[in-house]
Amino acid sequence: MTSPSRCVAIFLLAIFAAPHVAHAQEGPHIGYIYPAGGQVGTMVEVSVGGQSLSGVTSATVSGQGVKAKLISYAGPLSSDQLSALSSRIRQLESQYARIPEHLRTGGNTYESLVIDGFKNYAKKQKAARMTPREFLALRERLRDPKRQPNAQIAETVALNITIAPDAKPGRRELRLQTSSGVTNPMVIDISPHKEYIENERGEKAPDTGLSKTLPVVINGQILPGDIDRFEFTARKGMKLVAVVSARQLIPYLADAVPGWFQASLKLSDASGKEVAYTDDFRFHPDPVIQYEVPADGKYVLEIKDSIYRGREDFVYRITLGELPFITGMFPLGGPVGVKTPVKLTGWNLPADSLIVTPKDRGSGVVQVTLGQGKGTSNAMPFSVDTLPERNEAEPNDKSSVQAITLPLIINGRIDKPGDWDVFRFKGKKGDQVVAEVLARRLESPLDSLLKLTGPDGRLLTVNDDYEDKGAGLVTHHADSRISATLPADGEYLVHLGDTQHKGGEAYGYRLRVSLRRPDFELRVVPSGINARSGMTLPITVFALRKDGYDGPIALALKGVPQSFELGGGDIPAGQDKIRLTLTVSRITRSTPLNMRLVGTAEINGRSVSRQARPAEDMMQAFLYRHLVPVQDWVVTITGERRSKINFAVLDEKPVRLIPGRPAYTRMSAPQGLLNSKLKLTLSQPPKGVKIKQVHPDQQGFKIEFEIDEKLAKPGEKGNLIAIGTVEVKSSYYPVSKTRKKSKKKPKRIKVTKVISLGALPAIPFELLPNPNTPTTQASK
Repeated sequence: MTSPSRCVAIFLLAIFAAPHVAHAQEGPHIGYIYPAGGQVGTMVEVSVGGQSLSGVTSATVSGQGVKAKLISYAGPLSSDQLSALSSRIRQLESQYARIPEHLRTGGNTYESLVIDGFKNYAKKQKAARMTPREFLALRERLRDPKRQPNAQIAETVALNITIAPDAKPGRRELRLQTSSGVTNPMVIDISPHKEYIENERGEKAPDTGLSKTLPVVINGQILPGDIDRFEFTARKGMKLVAVVSARQLIPYLADAVPGWFQASLKLSDASGKEVAYTDDFRFHPDPVIQYEVPADGKYVLEIKDSIYRGREDFVYRITLGELPFITGMFPLGGPVGVKTPVKLTGWNLPADSLIVTPKDRGSGVVQVTLGQGKGTSNAMPFSVDTLPERNEAEPNDKSSVQAITLPLIINGRIDKPGDWDVFRFKGKKGDQVVAEVLARRLESPLDSLLKLTGPDGRLLTVNDDYEDKGAGLVTHHADSRISATLPADGEYLVHLGDTQHKGGEAYGYRLRVSLRRPDFELRVVPSGINARSGMTLPITVFALRKDGYDGPIALALKGVPQSFELGGGDIPAGQDKIRLTLTVSRITRSTPLNMRLVGTAEINGRSVSRQARPAEDMMQAFLYRHLVPVQDWVVTITGERRSKINFAVLDEKPVRLIPGRPAYTRMSAPQGLLNSKLKLTLSQPPKGVKIKQVHPDQQGFKIEFEIDEKLAKPGEKGNLIAIGTVEVKSSYYPVSKTRKKSKKKPKRIKVTKVISLGALPAIPFELLPNPNTPTTQASK
């Protein structure tokens, strides 16, 4: 007869035949793409560097007209493989050195030798799992004594990117699909211009491979100490524009200070004289040079890291030529659905104005460009709103105050250094008034300062910088916002200036002055979810509350099968984020599934729904974190979960946690699991809360919580997420070659395996005060 414990072991081994990880977010990751784009109507080979990319099967690019095809995968190289490749590099260099310099053209360039010789070498060496261009890049890294190996970008995937002739230029997002799931998205840029990839010979002389015809997009990488130089021909009178994309491609680096590739750009004439230099464009780290060519001749464009760092993920694109480039526009926004004339400033613009007609889709920011095809300008943000608007009228300062009626959006400028714009409105006692500036978030260099003074002239409130957590690419939050409850009836003044006392034509702003307009936005992370069917895993939703809205927000999935379930899908009142769980449907699907998450709240008697925007929670310089919005929220079902265990929270109400008292909640589970050693631990619990014990019962089990009186903070609400493991005991007979000859029965070897259950559905909770504590009694 089989013992009960033996039955339990058989049961558990059957349902856990395919163990899974508890945290699906710890999956494949992309660190860079090089080159980070291509021209419409062409095919380009790119290398994607990252980690945990083995088992890559395909790649997807957002939008229409761009397809990716897998070529190869190359994992981290062993010391033997590096030695073999180094030897081959020395052979090629020796062969190249024997070619007279005047014959180093056509098939005798170093690149040509590599392409021809490396193909034969690759057939014989299994270690050579890379393309010729990747081999050239590896040569540069092996030669560099300052190279810094980084496990996060040690694996590479080669792709062919085919861009249709009618593909729309602009930024797309590329993800890799692997056997363990989908990667994070990475920017890839589609351009209407010719593309050039830097040569990788590491010579000190300028790269002369550029076409004589501009415009062109230059692609390169900066390794430690690198300075890349490109020679080109320009004509007198050309208004050259050189625009670098580096931080725009990879916004944040977790292990580098200041947290991105800080490029600097220099332009020199044929004599080597510097004629233009910059390491930024206003407040953007990516530099832009604007230069009117004084004479025909050759010029050299030079790019490097400002502090001579470098690595494979220091990727750049330089768009060079007589390009239309908008440097400023006014006004910075307009009413929803209304044609708004906009004046433009910049270089090589085909017109100095355009008409913007935002679609009637509510408040927000749209991108506008000027021109078409190869003559398309850079994109500029344009704010739209449903409130009444007017343009600021000059003179407008402390001696000539402009009267306004709330609510209103004012489009204005700080016209000169030291200028202050002042607006007067009538208010009533108890009115909750908000004044908010949109400037830096709309590409204006204004570093605003807001003040509110009362009827008696006294200063009521002042603000310099207001952090907008929804602006994930902004590191200096220079826009201002003030909120105040008016103390009396009367006339109030709003003062707007520049903190650094600067001003000029470019220093535009949009100033909203109104009563509070409670609202919210949502961000959901991670943007890519990898799980087996039927699996439960944690996700995080951030609530970006506006104008004082602090009520609850109900979350719901849209556009997915009904068998997808959210656990703990409500953001409690007053909280800015919540961790909840997503249980993936028991379906089989080979491609990522796009999902939507919608939050709904009751605000001032009406139901307001907002779709959550997917984001990547990115780290900057070892410390800072930013929510960087991306285009799609996707889930990848990586296979069938053989475990048939279904957990469910049986209690309808949140578990009430009181410091110093035990608390319980019930969950369902199969009976076979209850007879095993089930262990639960809380993932990122509130301070002072832990699981003390798990008690089996008829329907499943009961979780007992312990709440520390000294650490727990009453008033906190949210979800408890438990991670489960079970101990499975089994035994087996050892395999022996002499077993048949021996009459003695061998002893069974006993083993114990700890198997992960993953996350259980979220358990809503609320932390309540203990009525018997001295603090609570004293407050009563």
